[in-house]
Amino acid sequence: METKLDLVPVSEWGIFPEGQRPLLIAGPCSAESEVQVMQTARGLKSLGVNVFRAGIWKPRTHPNNFEGIGTPGLKWIQRVKNELGMKVATEVASEKHIFDCLKFGVDMVWIGARTTANPFLVQEIADALRDTDVPVLVKNPVNPDLDLWIGALERLNQAGIRKLGVIHRGFSTSEKMAYRNAPGWQIAVELRTRFPQMPFFADPSHLGGNRKYLQEISQRALDLGLDGLMIESHCDPTCALSDAKQQLTPEDFGKLLSSLVVREPDSDSPEYKENIDQLRAQIDIIDENLLYILNTRMNVSRSIGNYKKEHNIAILQTSRWDEVLSGMQDKAKAYGLSEEFIAKVFTAIHDESVQEQNKILSKE
Repeated sequence: METKLDLVPVSEWGIFPEGQRPLLIAGPCSAESEVQVMQTARGLKSLGVNVFRAGIWKPRTHPNNFEGIGTPGLKWIQRVKNELGMKVATEVASEKHIFDCLKFGVDMVWIGARTTANPFLVQEIADALRDTDVPVLVKNPVNPDLDLWIGALERLNQAGIRKLGVIHRGFSTSEKMAYRNAPGWQIAVELRTRFPQMPFFADPSHLGGNRKYLQEISQRALDLGLDGLMIESHCDPTCALSDAKQQLTPEDFGKLLSSLVVREPDSDSPEYKENIDQLRAQIDIIDENLLYILNTRMNVSRSIGNYKKEHNIAILQTSRWDEVLSGMQDKAKAYGLSEEFIAKVFTAIHDESVQEQNKILSKE
C-alpha cells in the first residue's frame, strides 16, 4: 500500500531564511561549554547560517565515553537563540528529551539513526510531541532499511506532526571503505522519489567521518537534488570531545560553502525543455526494449527450468553462474560500466530466474 504523508512545506516552518539554497544546519557535534557554543554560533551566524545544531545527549557505544553535557547544555543553546536570533536544534531519543527541549524553547529536533531503528522509541517521541508545532527531522536507520525509515515518518505523522523532514547520514557497514558510513545513495533517491515534497538533508559529517570528504559528499548531495546540509562545526575541532576529525571551524565551513555548486531544479529555457524531452523519449524507448528483452530472457529461463525438471537436475548451478557473472563484468569494462553496477543488475536477473525455475520444479 502506498504511503501518504500530510506535510507542511518547509517554506512555512519559520525555521530557514526565505530563498536559502541549500538549507543549512550547522554547529558542534556536542555542546561542551557555554564559551564553545557561543563562539561557534557567532562564527556560523556571520556566514548566514540561521539554524544552530548542537548535541546535548550523545548515544555512545561505550559508557565511559563523553555522552553529552545533558540538560544544562540547553541553557547555552537557549542563549544562542535569545542573543543571536538563531533557531536551535538538537537530537532527541526519549520522552524526557522532548519535554526538556520544549521547556527551553528548542525550535527543531532530529531523531538519530539508532533511535529511528527502534519503533518503540519513535512512538514515544511521537506521543510526546503530539499537539506541538515543533519540526522533526528523521535520520535514516543504521541499516539500509527503507521501510523502517518510512515507518518512523508514519508514526510521527499519525501523531499530528506535519513539519517533517529527513536526513541521510549513510549506513553502518563492516566493509572497508574510505567513508565512515556506506553512502547508499540509491536508498536516499528512492525515498526522495516517493516523497518529493519532503525536505531532504544530507549529513556529510557522519557519512564521511572525516572533514576531508565533506566537500565531495556535500556536492554529491546537491547534485542529486537534496534540499539542505547538516554539517558539524566547532570553534576548535582539535579539542572536541566527540567526532573531532569530522568537524570544521566556522572559517573552513565558509570556504566549503563557497566551493559548492547549487543546481537549479528546473529551467524555463525552451531549448533545454526541447532537448531534455527528446532525451527522455529516447530513455522511454530503451526502457520498453529492456522490458521486452527481460521477458524474453525469463521465457528462456522457464524453458531451462522445464528441461531441468524433465532430467531431474538441481536449479542452482553455482559454477555456471560464477562464470556468467565474471564474463559479464569483463565485457562491461569495454562499455565503461562499473563491475559493481553490473553485478547488481545480473544478480537481480539471476535471482528472478532461479525463482521462476523453482516455481516450475515445485509443480506436480
